[in-house]
This record gives sequence, C-alpha cells and structure tokens, in this order.
Amino acid sequence: MPTKTRYKKHKFPKIQFIKRQEMWMLTLQGLVSIFVIAAILLVFMITHIHPFLAVTSPIKAEALVVEGWLTDEALKQAFAEISTGTYRQIFTTGVPVERGSYLVKYKNFAEIAAATLKEMGVPKEKLVVVPTPKVIKDRTHASAVAFHQWLSSSNDQLESVNLFTNDAHARRSWLIYKQVLAPKIKVGVIAADPSEYDPKKWWVSSEGVRTVISEAIAYIYALFVKWKA
Repeated sequence: MPTKTRYKKHKFPKIQFIKRQEMWMLTLQGLVSIFVIAAILLVFMITHIHPFLAVTSPIKAEALVVEGWLTDEALKQAFAEISTGTYRQIFTTGVPVERGSYLVKYKNFAEIAAATLKEMGVPKEKLVVVPTPKVIKDRTHASAVAFHQWLSSSNDQLESVNLFTNDAHARRSWLIYKQVLAPKIKVGVIAADPSEYDPKKWWVSSEGVRTVISEAIAYIYALFVKWKA
C-alpha cells in the first residue's frame, strides 16, 4: 500500500498591534502635590532672583570702577558712593558710542560717564578714563580686560576695587571682573537701584521682565566661560 505523505503545518507568528501592560500613574494627591511644589519653587524664584542678580557686596577698596553705560540716575548713585570719601581713584569704562557720535564730543561711554561725574562734583584729578575697544559681544569682559591692561601698564598698583554697575547686571559683571583681575586684585560690587521699575515687583513691568530674564540667561552663560585677561 502506498505510504501517505504527511505534511507539517507551519505556524505563522501572531501579529499584535496592541498589548496590555501595567504602568504606574500619579494619583490625584500626587498631581496636586507636584503642582503645589512647582508653584512654591516658582514663587521662590520670582521673589529671589532679582536680589541674587542685583548683588551688592562692597569691600574696603582703594578705587571705584564705574561702568560708563549707566543711566544718569545710576551715575547719581555712583556719585553718592564716591562722596563717602574712601576712594582715591575713580575709573570709568565703556565701549565706543554707536549712535550720535558725530553730534557729541565724547566718543565712548567711559568719557561720557567721567564728564558726568565731573559735572556732579567729582574732582578731575581723581577720574581716570579707561575706554573699551569696539567689540561685538562680551563687552563687560572687554572692559575688564581694558582695565587690567591699564593697571599693568601703570605705576599705580591697586590691591582692591569696588565695581559700580547697574541693577541685575551686577552678578555677571562681578563674576567677570573677579576672574580677570584675580589673583592680585580683590573685587567688591555695588548694584545701582533701578529707576525704570520696582525691583520688588519686577514681574509686573515689561522693562523689569526683559532685564531680569535677559540677565539671568546671560549669567548662566557666563558661568560656563573662563574669563581671563
């Protein structure tokens, strides 16, 4: 009798488009807890970021460095600081004037700040103008380097300076000047109070929001750069 041929049946893999699996999910209490914690952190950041950026930490210094791009109101506050009589020299720094330079006799903000302080009553012999070369970015660093180069070429040796700058810019300027002038010169910082908005409620002003957010981002950037002379 002929043998019957047995054919082996092939099993094809079963195709699945979905499958059931267990996963962890936040409960309502968990969602509420996360929302509350996030809200607390946000409020803390909003209320504390401006005092952090607009730091004032002066030291007993021989000289005061005034960033020349400050407003007239800020320069009034710088004059009040100078009037304490503890500084023997006042340095002004600043980049070239980008607009209106053909209409004024001062070609950079260092000269403008020095002339303004002189009109306020600062003795001319105390003022030293340290102009900053024209740069596209990192102007604060360029000003700090120009100041360092002036000191290197001068017979006048300083061991300590206070930096007078504007509002929320203070933390970043202080960081850069300390790195450029280290280790020979100690640096303190004084932040001018803003006149364009209330620093205690900076978030209700467009000028305050622009200033604080931009300076916070710039400070984070400055933390990751090695600022050398």
